[in-house]
Amino acid sequence: MSTSQPNNPLHGITLERMVTELADHYGWAALGDEIRINCFRKDPSVKSSLKFLRKTPWAREKVEALYVETFS
Repeated sequence: MSTSQPNNPLHGITLERMVTELADHYGWAALGDEIRINCFRKDPSVKSSLKFLRKTPWAREKVEALYVETFS
């Protein structure tokens, strides 16, 4: 089985990297406007965002989609 994933734009990119780069690019306030979840809007931090996103598949999918749209 091949470990290469040529059609996956997120291959090798961690959730922490995605959140950090999106927060750097947009800022927490604008990121909270783009993806309306409280972990980006009220007392945001990478640690609290990761904790929420790892437990909430629909929110993680939104973050991944925004990352692909922004940086691809």
